[in-house]
Amino acid sequence: MSFKTIVVHLDTSPKAHPRLEIALRLARQFGAHLIGAFAVFSPDPRSLYVMAGTAEYYRTHEELRTERRAALERLFHAELRRAEVSGEWVAIDEPASLAVPHAGRCADLIVAGQDNQGDPESYVGDFFPENLVLSCGRPVLLVPFASNESATGSRVLIAWDGSREATRAVHDALPFMLAAKKTTIVTVNGMREFERARIPGVDIANMLARHGVRVEVANIEAGAGAPVGEVLLSQVADNGADLLVMGAYGHARWRELVMGGATRTILRSMTVPVLMSH
Repeated sequence: MSFKTIVVHLDTSPKAHPRLEIALRLARQFGAHLIGAFAVFSPDPRSLYVMAGTAEYYRTHEELRTERRAALERLFHAELRRAEVSGEWVAIDEPASLAVPHAGRCADLIVAGQDNQGDPESYVGDFFPENLVLSCGRPVLLVPFASNESATGSRVLIAWDGSREATRAVHDALPFMLAAKKTTIVTVNGMREFERARIPGVDIANMLARHGVRVEVANIEAGAGAPVGEVLLSQVADNGADLLVMGAYGHARWRELVMGGATRTILRSMTVPVLMSH
C-alpha cells in the first residue's frame, strides 16, 4: 500500500507555499502524482453593493488575487520540475468546501491547511477542515499554520481508542508508518469507551508489527476528566513526533457541525501535521 495520488489544496494565503512543499516531499517520497487544487472563497459581488465603495474594493482585490494565483501556478510547475514529480494544476471556480472534497475522492491522500483566523486569505469557508475530513471519504493531512517541520512522518504518534474512526486512520496511515523511524501507539486511560483488549493498544500494535512497522505502545493514565486532546498534544511534544494520526469524531446536525472534544482541541491547537480519517 502506498500513496500514488495526492491532492494539495492551494489558495492565495502565504501558507500555501509551505503546504505545497510538504505535498511535494510526500509525492517524491511515495512516487505519487500530485494534483494542485486551487480554490478560494469568493463572495457574491452583488452583496458588496450594499456598502458604498465595497464593489471597487472587490474588483481591486480580485486583481491582486489573480496575480497571486498566476505566480503560485508558475511556482507549482517549477517545483514539480525541480522535485522530478509528475503532477497537474487544477483551478476550480466552485467553493473550496465543495471542490476540494470532490477532487480528493479520487486521491489516496489530501493535504490541506489548518484554519488561521489571523490570515483572511486562508479563509475558504466556515469549518473548512472539519467539513473536508467528514465529507471527503479519504485521509486528510492537515498542516498547522505555525508549523516549521522539515519532515513529516519519521516519528509517528497514533491516538488509539479502538473506535471505527481510529481504525480507519491507522490503516490510512500505514504508508507513513512503514517508512517511519518510530511509531508510538498512545492510549489515554486505556481509552475504555472502545478498547476491549487486556492490554490497551496491544492488538493494533501486533497487526502493525506484522506489516513490518517498528511500533511501541504507551498507555497514559491522565486521571478522570482529563482533556484527551491536551494529553495528546503533550505526548506529541514528549515523543518528538512529527505526525499525529487520529480518527476524527463528528457529524453534521441541523444547521451546525458537532465535533468530538479531542478533535476540536487538535484542530484548534495542532503543533505538527495531523492525519485525520472519519
